[in-house]
Amino acid sequence: MTAACLMTTYQPLALSFTKGLGTRLWDQAGREYLDAVAGVAVTNVGHSHPRVVSAISEQAGLLLHTSNLYSIDWQQRLAHKLTQLSGLDRVFFNNSGAEANETALKLARLYGWHKGVEQPLVVVMENAFHGRTLGTLSASDGPAVRLGFQGLPGDFIKVPFGDLAALDKAHQAYGQRIVAVLMEPIQGESGVQLAPPGYLKALRELCNRRNWLLMLDEIQTGIGRTGQWFAFQHEGIVPDVMTLAKGLGNGVPIGACLARGKAAELFTPGSHGSTFGGNPLACRVGCTVLDIIEEQGLLENAKRQGERLLARLHAELDGEPQVLAIRGQGLMIGIELAQPIRDLTLIAARDHGLLINVTRGKTIRLLPPLTLDEREVEMIVRGVVRAVRGAEG
Repeated sequence: MTAACLMTTYQPLALSFTKGLGTRLWDQAGREYLDAVAGVAVTNVGHSHPRVVSAISEQAGLLLHTSNLYSIDWQQRLAHKLTQLSGLDRVFFNNSGAEANETALKLARLYGWHKGVEQPLVVVMENAFHGRTLGTLSASDGPAVRLGFQGLPGDFIKVPFGDLAALDKAHQAYGQRIVAVLMEPIQGESGVQLAPPGYLKALRELCNRRNWLLMLDEIQTGIGRTGQWFAFQHEGIVPDVMTLAKGLGNGVPIGACLARGKAAELFTPGSHGSTFGGNPLACRVGCTVLDIIEEQGLLENAKRQGERLLARLHAELDGEPQVLAIRGQGLMIGIELAQPIRDLTLIAARDHGLLINVTRGKTIRLLPPLTLDEREVEMIVRGVVRAVRGAEG
């Protein structure tokens, strides 16, 4: 086979996998790897979980698709579970994180329209990433992802992440035109950047005062990744709108946009839709994933193993000249390097059997399955340390 027929949107390693189980993957030669990426925060309950396999197999033999012209029982079940877990009121299902964020942006526009705002503005954060559609790209930051796509749609104000004073300045400058704030509780693509403690709570209060929607992109942080179902729960708040994808389907494509209060009432028949969104297969898998996380105590495990992984990385790498910072929450951890290390992901895989990701050129991002155990924590630490030190030499 050849990759010549594929558009060159990726630069994949010359590495292809044939089988996965739990935290492990096997390549075509039968070599085993510890997966510390989980498909970029997707396979939260591990590869080929027997209950997920069973749900897919059984549902595929029953019914895959009817369209949203008809009621879908599994869609209603998943919506009920998600609203119970989050405290939001209603859900719209689609197929990806970018689509979920497009849904949130449409809600913000409708919210502004109902308020009589002719040209509504949404505040977004510097260094954010919300997707690669034209709308979500406009809400994102970073010259590399935006290069060649000038004239992007949408009206956005970009402010520094974690800076409340900047939001006050934006209000002074734009007044009633601002209708919402869209942000990631932890910025994943920009290097696992955590907001200052108390920032989300203060932002919730500010949005209440200004009558803005607080919209949280939890596509990477949601579904247990940080040790809570959703990252906002660490600060005891509830957003008006939240987007999910990635870990919700454990590899089966699904996205969701949740809303509460006024934001949950904005859509009417015909104002939004999706051909495949909320199909029986994806929603049954989503229900199964949530059940597994709850029954196997994976939220607590993500918290416990994440704390252990952070502590061990600090113990081994603090003082290392190549390492500037180590940060994270739960099993979402970034190791910021002083400078890019060429072929670091290849070195980790080839020499240490460890799959890692490097984002923004110089931050190692660790996103292992929530099923990680103590022995595997040590394997990740050992592989990362050896890869970084070996590359230095």
